Amino acid sequence: MNDSTPDVRIRSAGPADVPAILDMLDSAVAWMNDRGNTEQWGTTPYSQKPGGPARVERYVIENDPYIAELDGLSVGALVLDDGPSPQMPIAPAEEPERYVRLLVSDRRYAGLGIGAALLAHAADETRRAGVELLRVDCWAGGGSELVAFYERNGFTATDRFQSGVWPGQVLARRVC
Repeated sequence: MNDSTPDVRIRSAGPADVPAILDMLDSAVAWMNDRGNTEQWGTTPYSQKPGGPARVERYVIENDPYIAELDGLSVGALVLDDGPSPQMPIAPAEEPERYVRLLVSDRRYAGLGIGAALLAHAADETRRAGVELLRVDCWAGGGSELVAFYERNGFTATDRFQSGVWPGQVLARRVC
């Protein structure tokens, strides 16, 4: 990170972090909605969606969750898994992979490199696991801004997919 980027600390997450992750997801939904994006995650706060809190609880228990902290405050979350969600129309890779299941940052700290720091951490964790492939899927609607974010962070677009009316993009990054 450069001198103007705050010192983001990344630590393992657990069940006690679920409320903070849900708050970040709720604020992300509100932020997107304020900008006219109601297609990506809808308009209902994530914490009020049927199954939303239970999904986050499963993520922190069954997967590899991480929290980004800035001055002791939780400002971002990352969840890594060994493949895509079974609910998504995405085939597992034909080799071992790590998969970003969740990446969210507190929008009050937008522009400080929190998402980039979490993705760098995901690459480091993938490398430490002896795995060469890191993948993620994301919403490809709007102006594909989210796809461009991942590309700026070393990912390459691979497969497009459709989940209902939701346009998606799989991206991959080699880490070894």
